[in-house]
Amino acid sequence: MTYRLFEGKGHAASYWKYRISPSDHLIQQVFDFLEKHKGRPFELAVDVGCGSGQGTLLLAKHFASVVGTDVSPAQLDVALQHAKEPNITYSFCLIFRRCLAEELPFADSSVDLVTAMSAFHWFDRPLFLQEAHRVLKPHGCLAMLNYTVDMELSYPDCCSYALNQVCKEFYAALQPYRSPHLGVSSIQLYREAFESIPYPDKEWQECVWDRKRMPLSSYMGLVESFSSYQALLRDDPQRATTLSQDICHKLMSEMKVTSAETEVVVAVKYFHLLACKPQEA
Repeated sequence: MTYRLFEGKGHAASYWKYRISPSDHLIQQVFDFLEKHKGRPFELAVDVGCGSGQGTLLLAKHFASVVGTDVSPAQLDVALQHAKEPNITYSFCLIFRRCLAEELPFADSSVDLVTAMSAFHWFDRPLFLQEAHRVLKPHGCLAMLNYTVDMELSYPDCCSYALNQVCKEFYAALQPYRSPHLGVSSIQLYREAFESIPYPDKEWQECVWDRKRMPLSSYMGLVESFSSYQALLRDDPQRATTLSQDICHKLMSEMKVTSAETEVVVAVKYFHLLACKPQEA
């Protein structure tokens, strides 16, 4: 079954505000793989588990049609709202549709690229892989990207070790609230999926660092958008709020600053799986 944990309007708005998107460099690796194994034209891309649509918009400049799918109406409402902004340049056809990841409303062999960005771990994984195989064209590609929770902060003239010990304290406090569906490590779920895909042309990358500059408050908002923090928030709102405030104050103390709007560099470790469906008889 698909796990449905991100459907509230507030959480959807938080996703758009704080969730990070893959860098242009990382997305370009997906396009390079697709170009190598399928070639142009790039007609239809489907972004499964699109959430509030940040990743979907990254695809929209490159395809004739892009469809973002999700089970959450609230997430799709936010995605559609931002896709309509006048400064967004996107493909001829960009739409969002509500559906399960395991029941995609596309014909057999009709899709050039299926992506799942920080979403595959919540799906019924074997069923989704079967469905992706069904809808992909011969030589169409599957791209699944995610990042690890162990992000690292840096700030000028501040001891990175001390700063990241505080971050680790935050992650450790949330660990008991991690969903059992994710197992010990989500990276292992993706590695197992990579090994299970029978395609001869596939690639696995486990450590791609991406550094993003953001206010400390945005880093806090990002961690607060995680399912583990949201689980703690539902279980004990006061404890969740106190934990976040304490961590933020400790980080500001290490940085010797008084404002959470001070910018830090957040290093995010990505991993990804790329696979090309072979030509079928």
